[in-house]
Amino acid sequence: MNAVANWNDVPLFDTEEAEAAFWAENRLDLRLMESAVAASSEVSESVTITLRIDPRMLARIKRMARSRYLNYQSMIKQWLSERMEQELRERPVEPRRGNIKVLNG
Repeated sequence: MNAVANWNDVPLFDTEEAEAAFWAENRLDLRLMESAVAASSEVSESVTITLRIDPRMLARIKRMARSRYLNYQSMIKQWLSERMEQELRERPVEPRRGNIKVLNG
């Protein structure tokens, strides 16, 4: 199986069958996948936090990340980002109190 180390090496596909055939013979290089996750980050700086997680849950997360060729911390950040975007899309737009004038009349 060939490792794709550059996004330019992935062709544009005419059909799903052509794409499936390509990915049957190729896989993304781990560094390329991690750089894609890091590039999608909105912030260039990061802050270190402490998060307590049950050891069994962490082991499961690490296995899932490994199966996707990702660093488990990157995968957790990706999950948080995706969920935050989902929450923001689903949240109803609330008007700001300072911008609304109530007319009694």
